[in-house]
Parts: sequence; structure tokens; C-alpha cells
Amino acid sequence: MSNAPWPTELRLDPAKTTLTVAFDSGERFALPAEYLRVESPSAEVQGHSPAQKQIVTGKEQVKITALEPVGNYAVRIVFDDGHDTGFFSWDYLLELGRDHKTKWAAYVKARGA
Repeated sequence: MSNAPWPTELRLDPAKTTLTVAFDSGERFALPAEYLRVESPSAEVQGHSPAQKQIVTGKEQVKITALEPVGNYAVRIVFDDGHDTGFFSWDYLLELGRDHKTKWAAYVKARGA
């Protein structure tokens, strides 16, 4: 059995622009839809190796239209641009929360904004 923190809450705000994820470790993260979209674990974004990662732009207005459970280990996030192929595991959501500042800064630099 894993000692990794387990999610206790997934909450989408009424504007559908922020997903709040809380873990039994006490950690809580408010993750913007744009951030989740550009860091999607899908092959479309991540490629099949770190060198193949794609910089996705033009997602500033993207919204989350649905959250679909995937077994007891992940959630599929459906975005209003039609993207829905990434399974966000609990571990990956935790990583996105913990590393938000670093990952977002790297994304902003890579997209040239």
C-alpha cells in the first residue's frame, strides 16, 4: 500500500476555471484550468518522452466541462476545447500542486510570454 497522500476533495469552481484538490496530508491546491490543460498527461501534450513535450498555447480562456472518475486512481478532465485524453492520477495532481510555481514559470518562458 502506498503512503502517498490521497485526495479528499475535487471541487470545480462555478466559473469552471479552477479545480481545487485537497489531500489527506492537509495539502490543498487551486489549479487553474489553463495550467491543467497545458500540463495534461496526455501523449498529445507530453509526447512519449520529455524531449517530445509540446508547448500548448492559446488556452487562456479554456474551461473544464467535466470531471470523470477513472477507477480509484485518477480523474479524466474534459476541457471545453475538446481535449479529454489525459488521465490525471492522484500522484500527478499532487505533483502539479506542489510544483505549480516552477512548472508554470517554465511554461510561460517556453511559450515566450
